[in-house]
Amino acid sequence: MSNLRIAVIGGTGDLGTGLAYRWAKAGFPIIIGSRTQEKADQAKADLSERIPNADISAFENPEAANKADIVVLTVPFTHQKPTLETIREQVQNKIVIDTTVSLVPPKVGRVQLPSEGSAGQIAQNVLGDGVKVVSAFQNVPAALLPTDQKIECDVLVCGNDKDAKAQVIELVEAAGLTGFNAGLINNAAASEALTSVLININRQFKCHAGIRITGLDAKDH
Repeated sequence: MSNLRIAVIGGTGDLGTGLAYRWAKAGFPIIIGSRTQEKADQAKADLSERIPNADISAFENPEAANKADIVVLTVPFTHQKPTLETIREQVQNKIVIDTTVSLVPPKVGRVQLPSEGSAGQIAQNVLGDGVKVVSAFQNVPAALLPTDQKIECDVLVCGNDKDAKAQVIELVEAAGLTGFNAGLINNAAASEALTSVLININRQFKCHAGIRITGLDAKDH
């Protein structure tokens, strides 16, 4: 797994930057993707400063997706479809991890799922059956990812390809979290909806809340 090249599309935002940091620290070659080369280069420079020996490169989104084995989409909902359309050719026959949540500002604390059912389903529709879309990381506190702090949070992993989900769960673990197979891509609606619930909790308690799966024996982890 550690030889897999991971492209983080939207790698200049909070979630993308955090995931790139965690995976680079775990030894994965990281490709930072952005709409502009300048922003990608800056994110690369920042990450390289924190992890000097990491294998990090930077390109505009289509080229980043083309050079990667696994592509991770970490953009706001309003940019999801346009970004997917720019990389559709480059991600055929690959795993695409979609982290998108259909938040509709300013009422981000209210669950507002799209007519397709979920952002994960939108990604699968746009990219087509030749792409193994896996939905994950919607409920992870992005502010904690670029730190070395242990994150008390589990990750729900949804998708239609069992092997792709297994690989993504390995990447979740490489980032210091625990991943769970949460079913088909349809079930991404549940994890996406939970984001708005967590936003409300964060506002109330001034915290970085996550979710935990309980009731499991130690041997099940």
